[in-house]
Amino acid sequence: MAKKNARNTRGRIVNAAWKLFYEQGYEDTTVEEIIDLSQTSKGSFYHYFDGKDALLSTLSSLFDEKYEELTELLPPEMSAMEQLLFLNRELFGMIENSISIDLLARLLSTQLVTNGNKHLLDHNRIYYKLLRKIIARGQAEGQLNANFSVSEMVKLYALEERALLYDWCLCGGEYSLKQYSAAVMPGMLSSFLP
Repeated sequence: MAKKNARNTRGRIVNAAWKLFYEQGYEDTTVEEIIDLSQTSKGSFYHYFDGKDALLSTLSSLFDEKYEELTELLPPEMSAMEQLLFLNRELFGMIENSISIDLLARLLSTQLVTNGNKHLLDHNRIYYKLLRKIIARGQAEGQLNANFSVSEMVKLYALEERALLYDWCLCGGEYSLKQYSAAVMPGMLSSFLP
């Protein structure tokens, strides 16, 4: 039970931080505001994070929380390709409506220069586990190309999503990420089909 409470406390801090970052901007958000909104203590905040900058690396956790939510909404009658496109559409809708482009760009750039853990590439994330499950099932049922390994297909899918996120940031969000992705992802994933 202690592990679940710790995860809930950390999760409340992360959710509060990203809500404030989106509403007020990263620079204008203080640790005190994050603590107030998350209804935690200063001790709890500093137990999990060295400071506000450490929260930038938690964006992938926020994405994984969304994937956990979406896992329960995935209709089993959907094909594997439909499930992949559904996940992409829903995540990109969440990103477009609740993550500032500046913060997303900052996260992507820190992943390029970090010498430490590149959390976006952590294959223990819920994101990668869910993709492996969907793709393996799709291959087993003959819905997806079996000429590629599951790992190769997961890597390609993640690469395509990162490319779309990077381009959206590069273009300053001048177009709808969700709509653009819905238009181009099926073509990008065409090699997944048998």
